Amino acid sequence: MSVTDDAIAKVKEMIVSGELRPGDRLPPESELARRLGLSRSSLREAVRALSLVRILDVRQGDGTYVTSLDSDVLLDAMSFLVDLHHDANVMHTLEARRVLEAAAAALAAQYIEDDELDRLYELIDEAARCATNAEFVENDLDFHRRIAIASRNPVLVALLDSLASRTSRARIWRGILQSDAHERTLKEHRAIVDSLKARRPDLARAWATVHIAGVEEWAALAMAAELA
Repeated sequence: MSVTDDAIAKVKEMIVSGELRPGDRLPPESELARRLGLSRSSLREAVRALSLVRILDVRQGDGTYVTSLDSDVLLDAMSFLVDLHHDANVMHTLEARRVLEAAAAALAAQYIEDDELDRLYELIDEAARCATNAEFVENDLDFHRRIAIASRNPVLVALLDSLASRTSRARIWRGILQSDAHERTLKEHRAIVDSLKARRPDLARAWATVHIAGVEEWAALAMAAELA
């Protein structure tokens, strides 16, 4: 472990243990370095690294604070990394989305309320009337986000928000190039909502997996054709 990694680990431990809580101001640099047995330069590097991933907030002339540590704040860093590697890792992104969508659907089957189910059925009807492929994808994004919200897990919502928007380009191209893509999507969306209505987490998980796997399969074939 490098000196900087050791410094990062020690500051993180103060937060994990509760010694430093969300919103707390860190002790002065010299005092904190002495307490943790670190050099001031390695502590500065650790603070810089933890500020990049939104764990610490460095305020010029005021000091360094622990952020709120809310999931939305912490996931900003992950969103940035996904942006950087979007084209190279689109298959990895779709794979991660498949796993998380399935989990969200299974949870939603336990917690979703009747008005939320009604809105999902309405979105399916609206999707059938979309005039353009882009409108259809926007409807699809709304559909999946509402299921994530129904999971009652804000971390899942934030993760899926980050991933879903970054696979929209693949879905737009699929809609253009695959003749039955919209019909398959509507059929699978209805099966997912029927599973939620039946309060069947197992079925909801299975249909969500099948649904995202279809986009994965198409993307893999499209990439293979492009490379051939």
